[in-house]
Amino acid sequence: MIFRHLTIDCAQPYELATFWSQATGWPLSAQDSPADDEVLLESPDPLPGFLFIRVPESKTVKNRLHIDWVPTERTRDEEVDRLLALGATLHEDHRQPDGRGWTTLTDPEGNEFCIERSEKERTTN
Repeated sequence: MIFRHLTIDCAQPYELATFWSQATGWPLSAQDSPADDEVLLESPDPLPGFLFIRVPESKTVKNRLHIDWVPTERTRDEEVDRLLALGATLHEDHRQPDGRGWTTLTDPEGNEFCIERSEKERTTN
């Protein structure tokens, strides 16, 4: 089997895909437009893409699945600040005084995701 897409139900597929495109640097499919009910965020191989699909109901409970991201170009805290500026919201802060821990954010539609320390931060602390 091949893991092709992570599908995310949402109210505004194009807008949410645009947030995630800005967050990851991955492009939206050239075949998608703002009025589409399905929008693909194309990932670099071998990672699965994100497929955003319009659904009529809104999110009402905590995610049963979420993504833990590790920054590659910034520190955890720099990445958190950047994502907050893009429209994410701070959900839970699990950062420790010694530098360990993570931060749980939500995207513009309330889906939780975590930002962990970068690999460099893990090896220096």
